[in-house]
Amino acid sequence: MKNIARLVTLIILLSPALSYAQNYQPEKINKKAVRQYELAMEKVSDDSETDLRTVIPLIQKALSLDNNYADAYLSLAGIYGQFKYYDSAVYYFEKARAIDAAYFSEYNLPYSINLAGLGRFDEALKAVNTFLENPRLNETSRKAGQYRQRCYQFAVDYAKAHPLGGYQFNPVNMGPEINSEESEYFPSLTIDGKQLVFTRRLNNFNEDFFESWKENDKWTVSRPLPGAINTNQNEGAQHISQDGQMLVYTGCNFEDGLGSCDIYFSIRTKQGWSQPRNIGRPINSEYWDSQPCLSPDKRELYFSSRRPDGFGGSDIYVSRRGADGRWSEPENLGPEINTYGDESCPFIHADNETLFFVSNALPGYGGDDLFMVKRLPDGKWGKPVNLGYPINTIENEGSLTIAADGVTAFYASDRGDSYGALDLYTFTLRPDLRPLKTSWVKGKVFDKKTREGLPSTVELTELSSNRIVSTLQTDEDGNYLVTLPTGKDYAFNVNRKGYLFFSDHFSLTTQDTASYFERDIALQPLENKASLVLKNIFFDVNRYDLKPASEVELDKLVALLRENPTIKIQINGHTDNTGSPADNLTLSQRRAEAVVNYLTSKGIAANRLSSKGWGETRPVAPNTTEEGKAANRRTEMEIVGL
Repeated sequence: MKNIARLVTLIILLSPALSYAQNYQPEKINKKAVRQYELAMEKVSDDSETDLRTVIPLIQKALSLDNNYADAYLSLAGIYGQFKYYDSAVYYFEKARAIDAAYFSEYNLPYSINLAGLGRFDEALKAVNTFLENPRLNETSRKAGQYRQRCYQFAVDYAKAHPLGGYQFNPVNMGPEINSEESEYFPSLTIDGKQLVFTRRLNNFNEDFFESWKENDKWTVSRPLPGAINTNQNEGAQHISQDGQMLVYTGCNFEDGLGSCDIYFSIRTKQGWSQPRNIGRPINSEYWDSQPCLSPDKRELYFSSRRPDGFGGSDIYVSRRGADGRWSEPENLGPEINTYGDESCPFIHADNETLFFVSNALPGYGGDDLFMVKRLPDGKWGKPVNLGYPINTIENEGSLTIAADGVTAFYASDRGDSYGALDLYTFTLRPDLRPLKTSWVKGKVFDKKTREGLPSTVELTELSSNRIVSTLQTDEDGNYLVTLPTGKDYAFNVNRKGYLFFSDHFSLTTQDTASYFERDIALQPLENKASLVLKNIFFDVNRYDLKPASEVELDKLVALLRENPTIKIQINGHTDNTGSPADNLTLSQRRAEAVVNYLTSKGIAANRLSSKGWGETRPVAPNTTEEGKAANRRTEMEIVGL
């Protein structure tokens, strides 16, 4: 409270001395009222730990004795402003201004801050402009006013460019199952939305991780994470992976630390969370490294660091994990995102394209604001977008997590209905700020013959751009989870040496799609007569020219043939029963030949390849429905020689 008392005392005692031409005359205030006011000021001066709220009754008693006491109104305004009771602060500022506008002129800066706290940015801008018209301002006051002026102008311009329409910002406290008298913050969520993991500060000192599970649309009472992850030291700023199997977090001043704060990880086991391990170099350094966030495929780690090669205080970096499991040298996200100030709290959404973060130097409302930036088709990042009022305010905003639906947001705040200090809240994200709704596919990869789980590589490729969206390894038992951002079509492939790759296709060009898919995948060993339907080979109706999107799958086939140079294959073409049997036979043969021609163009020897068109003679589904016909229109690969 010491700094608060000093600030309020400065506002109360120093500012009036700068004004001379006014009607207000403090010396004519009722003496008893002055005495009450002085008692309040003495209480603040005598005890730096005094809760300023306890002096409010003394000041109000002074006003009851003389309702023209401008200094008392200004003091109340300052106190209420310190506790973010902006409406009360504005009310008392305006009571003082009504007594004497000239005397009040020096207070237009704190008055503007409280107006902005209520979201009244037009009025705040007018007030600070009036403040800056004063020729007697010292340099410090002028700079403070100009900073607020830029913030308010940004807010006014943003409101014009982004009208809210029918959107309402209505954060809902997550309730006593999640929140307590302690502080809860840094929410993180699994992709299915069923597990919430967050940090709780116990006894205002020790930070530990807690979890809650969603059952029947209700959150269970939170409990400490099971296992060996919580200690008597501070663990915080955690992020749980989308599949719920890995937790990355920050540990400060640990014995095995490389710097002041390092990044650690823990793996979920049958006995709970494993003993944490320092993620090591090159991610950790002798500097501050913190606030990690894993990409959906766990191949990229975003984090904030104060290493000296950055652009300012703390910058956001990304490190990529290679096929050998090693993390790359961290890459600074660049000057479009990082500034001379602090960037922190990165969160990459399940769509793997939308990054949210905090900055105190990009244009905004003042203090720490939340921003969003999109990954461009070329892999680079676009221009950061401020999330705008009322998500961002003149206060410091913290970490944000968005559920897979792209709509539901979670964040920490100390709003008026909190159970104590910071609580976790949920709200609906404004439509223009939403990342892509993200579905997911999960299942198990296993040997078709033995049924044993197979550790394998799972790859998702966006067909329109031929861009690999994610590449991940299953666990040792073959289990996997892959995120599927809606609005696009994907090739889905599973690979393991010694087996035919698996091929699937997901068309998610509309938002109206299932939340998740289940695919248990039986991989076929490389043996004679083994066959595979190539689900990402595309032709126009009644045409046999390969569409460009087919190249993703065809290149997988090229790679398989190069890795296994003795294999010979036959490409089998099939159609549905639309049209004449003769035409269908010809069409299927030419389509099979088109695939063979592509393979030879990539250097595969022609004597290893053959083609056969079967027309409509080998259906795998009834031709009575569109779904059945689509299944019958297929291209297959069959091993005919080893």
